[in-house]
Amino acid sequence: MTRAAHLADHLARAEADPDGLEDEAYVALLGADGEELDALAALADTLRRDAVGDQLTFVANRNLDTAVVRDPDHAAELVDEAWALGATEICVQGPLPPDVPARAPLDLVALITGRVPLHLHAFRPAEVADAAARLGLDARDFLVAARDAGLGSVPGTAARILDDGIRALLTDGTDIPAARWTELVTTAHEVGLRSTATMVYGHVETPAEQVAHLRALAAIQDRTGGFTEFIPMPLLPEALPPGLRRVADRGCGDPGAGREQCRVARTGGAPDARETRALYAVARLLLHGRIDHVQAAWPKLGPELTTAVLRGGADDAGGLLLDGAIDPAAGAEAGRQLTLPQVEALARELGRTPRQRTTLYGDAVPERQAVLRA
Repeated sequence: MTRAAHLADHLARAEADPDGLEDEAYVALLGADGEELDALAALADTLRRDAVGDQLTFVANRNLDTAVVRDPDHAAELVDEAWALGATEICVQGPLPPDVPARAPLDLVALITGRVPLHLHAFRPAEVADAAARLGLDARDFLVAARDAGLGSVPGTAARILDDGIRALLTDGTDIPAARWTELVTTAHEVGLRSTATMVYGHVETPAEQVAHLRALAAIQDRTGGFTEFIPMPLLPEALPPGLRRVADRGCGDPGAGREQCRVARTGGAPDARETRALYAVARLLLHGRIDHVQAAWPKLGPELTTAVLRGGADDAGGLLLDGAIDPAAGAEAGRQLTLPQVEALARELGRTPRQRTTLYGDAVPERQAVLRA
């Protein structure tokens, strides 16, 4: 059987049983191109419509770095400004500063959620572990304390690829083990905190490792039901760790380049549009019936590719990332704000209805929608 015939067979079976294929079939679909890729994207778009309808959802949010714990008054100013701009969510992530009191993370939660009725989405798994250790607590007790102080959900970011060898390459050996990431996210779900699920792709991983990562997320969701959405994010060249950047600069022929690093050298560290479209589509298939929402990582994809993945499996535009005027650089993705007119124009182009959602995918209350539109 030819490669094209194999792909046609996988697509036919996926139409009947999207999440029931064997790993080898998903790996093959990740390599789809041309007409096969278009057919894969069309199938993923049909599944998207069946799962969530013809809406383009988005959330009005503001990112803050955990460094704001150093200055509670400034943090309060930023929260007040976000609220005035129409935000319904504050997202706080980043390594905790080493010189702050042990209770600083919990105090920040209380400050933010006690000030205005925003949803606080905060603390990646490694930051949960760090904050708990500073307080002499286990992770579960810290998460319970944070939940009781007002924490609404946790970012399932820094998942990268759930393979320890890859994680070590991407962070020069500083990342928490994949099993620890899984444990911490699962614990958050168990104490009633939902989370996102993520993948950073397009670096040293193989298609088989991408499928294994999706399987790992699916297994967590089967146990806990705690993931709200899946967000695939390409690794951009500027985010490569120094060791892999040197390999990319020198090329695959360098004596120090192993099999994995050769891919970085060929791509420059950034996946192409074909790979991105295939990954978003396969994620929609494999996670079908488990995670309804697939978010287009627009700050990393750019407008054209964002539109492409929203036509091939993705349904959510993510956060507007409101910067404000007081301190626009106080959070990640500063300067990459998405405006309400841009979301509405994108929805029209896609033939969908824009819907302002909450963090947990409910409808934003009319009063907050009115503030955002003012």
